[in-house]
Formats: sequence, structure tokens, C-alpha cells
Amino acid sequence: MAPMLGVRALLMLTLAGFGAVFTALWGRDIARKRARVIVEAGGDGSEVAATRAGLPSLVQTAIGFVTNFFDTLGIGSYATTTSIYKLFRLLPDRLIPGTLLVGHMWPTVAQAVIYIHIVKVEMTSLLLLIAASVLGSWLGAGVVAGWPKRKIQIGMGFALLAAAGLMLASALHYLPGGGDTLGLHGWRMGVGLAGNFAFGALMNLGIGAYAPSLILFGFLGMDLKAVFPVMMGSCAFIMPTSGIRFIGRGSYSPRAALGLALGGVPGVLLAAYVVRELKVDQLRWLVIGVATYSALALLHSAARDRPRAQPAASVKAVG
Repeated sequence: MAPMLGVRALLMLTLAGFGAVFTALWGRDIARKRARVIVEAGGDGSEVAATRAGLPSLVQTAIGFVTNFFDTLGIGSYATTTSIYKLFRLLPDRLIPGTLLVGHMWPTVAQAVIYIHIVKVEMTSLLLLIAASVLGSWLGAGVVAGWPKRKIQIGMGFALLAAAGLMLASALHYLPGGGDTLGLHGWRMGVGLAGNFAFGALMNLGIGAYAPSLILFGFLGMDLKAVFPVMMGSCAFIMPTSGIRFIGRGSYSPRAALGLALGGVPGVLLAAYVVRELKVDQLRWLVIGVATYSALALLHSAARDRPRAQPAASVKAVG
């Protein structure tokens, strides 16, 4: 028992270290942006405005509160936040993935601390699966953070469609029931590591790990309750790892991200310690519909912005 408590404490200490480094780099980036007032965003005027530093608006903070409140209760925050941004045109498409990773980081850390402390899980499996997700997120962020707007639109469009499909499977009770084990071993661990590596990479495109983790680890025989510390612990390490790369490239909105963070942590605490359980079936159907609409809108925007072939230059005959 004592060694497990030691491993758990070491995990929390490492998470605190990740969070401290992330916060220091984020704070330095915001201070630099405030000093310059306007940064080069590599896009149009809306991107320049979106990448300015400053305090978040009430709407931006409310989005953080609502999405993380329902994330803690089982809806998920990535598809919901992306859909809100796209539906109401609150943020340029290119900045959405980085804003999600940076802004949802601290609310996700709060969820991870809660789940790791109150839910039993085999610590060796937890540590290995978290390490795989961090590696996937670091490699994936290095690619996605430098993508142009159209690639981001296509990636997010398909990611949102996948998320809507997984939420539909959950609403129709097609997800596996899980088993009774608190960890993975042998070939199951190999499959779990590969899956969590992929989930870490895909989070850079805005597809959350909630439903995919329940499906994969449920099929592998894990108790679904034990999946939650794995899922939230992985996300808590993924977000600072990937977020640092998006911050370095300026591919996020400081004010929108700060709104997600400041509103999100109280939303998590309220859901976890006060509400605890809420019937969200009807809301889940609404999120599925909005996510599908937003995905199609992103893909339509990408198709509309497709580079057109240049007409061949006419060649004058030389006589």
C-alpha cells in the first residue's frame, strides 16, 4: 500500500511540475504579446485580433465554465467547445486546436487529480499509458501547430464527425460494458499503449479522448471506472505537452484560452463536489447535432478555400 501511495504522490508531483512549466511559458508569452500589443498571426485581421493578449470576456469565461462543467459529468469538452466557437464564429478556425489545448489544461488537471485520488487503478498501467499518450501528443503537436488554416479545417471537420459518431454510440448504449480489471497486461497492454499514443496525437486536432478511451479500454476488459483516471491523467499530461508547442508558434487565442481556464476550474469543482450526477441524455443529443453541423461547416469552408488551378499561360507563336 505504501509504495502505491508513493507512486501516486510522485505522479501528482510530476503533474504539478508539468503544470508549473506550462504556466510559466504561457505567462511569458502573454506578457510578450501585451508588450507588443499586436502579434503576427500569419493570417487575416481576425487572427491578429484573436491573438492579442488581455483579459477574457464574460462570454469566453462562461464557455469555459459550461464546457468543463459538463465534461466532468460525462459530455466531453472538446467537441462542445469547438462547436460553440464554430457555430457562433467566435474564433478563427486555425486557432481552435491550440486554444483548446492551452485553455482546457488546468480544468483537466483538476479533473485528473480528483479521479486519480478517488478511483482505484493499477498504478503501473496508469503510468505506462500516460507516457504513451504524452509521446503521441508531442509528436502530433509538432505537426498540427504548423498546419495552414485549410488543413486545420479538414482535420477538425473529420475529428468532429468522429466525435459525434462516438457520442452517438454512447447515447445508443453501444459502448462496451467493460470488465473487472484495474489495469492491462501482456498483449492487452500493447494494444492499450498503441491506442493511447494515437489518442494523444489526435487531441491536437480537437478530438477528445473520452469516448475513444471508454471504447478501447472497455473492449480490453478494464473496469470502466478505472478508465477515468487513465483518461483524465493522460489528458492532463497531454495538454501542457502539446500546448507548449502551440504557444511557441502563436497558434492559439490568449484571451479565449484564459477564459476556458478561469471559467473551467470552478465548473469542474462544482460538477465534481456539488452536483456529482446529472441527467444529460437530452443535452448529449443536442451536442451530437451541433457537432455534426460544425463538422460539415468546417469541411465546407475547406472545400470553398481550395486553391484553384491557375490557367496555363498562353504561348505566342514565334514566326
